[in-house]
Amino acid sequence: MSTRALVVVGGDDTHHDLLGAADVLTRIGSAAGFVTSPAVGMQRFVNPRPETADADVYVLYDSGAAFGGDQQAALAAAVAAGKGVVALHMSNVMGDPEGADRAYRDLLGNHYLSHGPGYHEGRHRIDVVAAHPVTDGVDDFELFDEYYEFAFADDDHTVLAERTREDGVRIPVLYVREVGEGRVVYLALGHDMRAWGEPSFRRILAQAIRWAGRA
Repeated sequence: MSTRALVVVGGDDTHHDLLGAADVLTRIGSAAGFVTSPAVGMQRFVNPRPETADADVYVLYDSGAAFGGDQQAALAAAVAAGKGVVALHMSNVMGDPEGADRAYRDLLGNHYLSHGPGYHEGRHRIDVVAAHPVTDGVDDFELFDEYYEFAFADDDHTVLAERTREDGVRIPVLYVREVGEGRVVYLALGHDMRAWGEPSFRRILAQAIRWAGRA
């Protein structure tokens, strides 16, 4: 049986290229060996249609799409039962991580805080800090991307890559965690084509899909 990935985009934030992301991320999923399809919107996990129910891993590029508590709980249950999630960049932005969005925060393992001090984007170095199937064969690299900083929901994660701010503070940009029988990857990188085109980004994402999807 083929392994399947579903790239889910959504929201109305004009700072993020949803159509471009759907195309590029679907191509990366296919290159990772998955039958990969794009989809729009997070309102799909309760009584899911076949394209959602049959996916082994969900690749999320969500820019504020409606995501109700019942849908969050359904996604969390699917992951606990063995599915995978790879969430990119702004997919950790939540309106109420302590309340209405808590189920999603607890599944993903973090919520967005800010871009950090200074400029909100620039070319910066990514340091690989742990060996893992997601970072296999990836050395430290540079890319141009938007900065994201977030707060962890708990200590149940393994940080795989970091960047260093101008003030010397180390900021995680990639981690993995397991939730029940499922696997979760969060990658803070990936704002637009400037990051998506970097070979190291593409390799990390392909390997994240394979790891989360248990290929």
